[in-house]
Amino acid sequence: MGIFNFFKGQFIEVIEWTDQNSNTMVYRFPVQNNEIKMGASLIVRESQVAIFVNEGEIADVFLPGHHMLYTQNMPILTKLKSWKTGFNSPFKAEVYFVNTKQFINQKWGTSNPIMMRDPEFGMIRLRGYGIYSYKVSEPVVFLKELFGTNSSFDTSDVESHLKKMILSGLTDLFAESQIPALDLAMNYDELSTQGKEKMKERFSKFGFEITSLYIENLSLPKEVEQAMDKRTTMGVLGDMNTYTQYQAAEAIREAARNEGGGMAATGAGIGAGAAIGNAMAGAFTTNQQQAIPPASTEPAKISCPHCQAQIRANAKFCPECGKTVQQQTVPCVSCKVDIKEGSKFCGECGAQQLTEKKCQSCGTVNGPTAKFCGDCGETL
Repeated sequence: MGIFNFFKGQFIEVIEWTDQNSNTMVYRFPVQNNEIKMGASLIVRESQVAIFVNEGEIADVFLPGHHMLYTQNMPILTKLKSWKTGFNSPFKAEVYFVNTKQFINQKWGTSNPIMMRDPEFGMIRLRGYGIYSYKVSEPVVFLKELFGTNSSFDTSDVESHLKKMILSGLTDLFAESQIPALDLAMNYDELSTQGKEKMKERFSKFGFEITSLYIENLSLPKEVEQAMDKRTTMGVLGDMNTYTQYQAAEAIREAARNEGGGMAATGAGIGAGAAIGNAMAGAFTTNQQQAIPPASTEPAKISCPHCQAQIRANAKFCPECGKTVQQQTVPCVSCKVDIKEGSKFCGECGAQQLTEKKCQSCGTVNGPTAKFCGDCGETL
């Protein structure tokens, strides 16, 4: 898992680790019963952090670079061991290398369906899966909370716990979002971003930083998907009566192509033809019934002679203007036949009807035979 050198007797002169497994998170340098030589070389590569532990207590932390081990650059370990300044003897300590690179393509998925309430389908069961990435951002916190005293630690040791944390957070997120099931696919990016933010605090408790989280798929149960497919098919077909006629015609054509089969086939063909005929008759009858509009039961209406509003034919007064709509009649001055009041000529004999004369000067109404106004004397 790592390469190391500790040679020249029992004193370790070079401490380093070359990661040969991309999933290794922590590696404990095998000090065994040997001692580290004061002035030994410590090589910490990029995306690594070296941590010295003295009798179970975390001491000095070394970032990437080449370090010569002296009391001057190991202040905490020097204090813990009560070394005097300039101490130059070999010493014992545990050395841990923590991998701080990103661990990508970590998978999450629902082992059991997520129960959700959907505004269109009611209660549904949702399944989903995706990937996430993270890294060790606080090596000291990570060693204290998760690593313990193991000789090594990789992503598989913490994978199950992180997956459960993500599923718990995403389940809560999906329910709170109240996004309809049919609209989930168009919100993958938004839900992924919100899920990552929701996971930050949970990951930080173990010294981790979640760097990405993606939702690859959210799916409904097979039964719900089949119902959705049927609904889509019905929407594409449009008028079901027309589709029934088409299906019946296709069945008749297929039956006509069946030339063999003997008497049994002939009898079956007759039965099928009768059934098809009944189906077509039912479809045509339904179409005809739909084509004939139902008889109107509304009463006949006429226009009001005063305001032209539509009113019942037998109404005596207009509900809009309040005026009477019944025509008044008067006898003809010549043949005495009833004619419409205000008519200028009789419809039977053609005689001109005498009407009252209104004075254009004072407005006084005079008799039909008057030649002068009775009030002002003006000529009518």
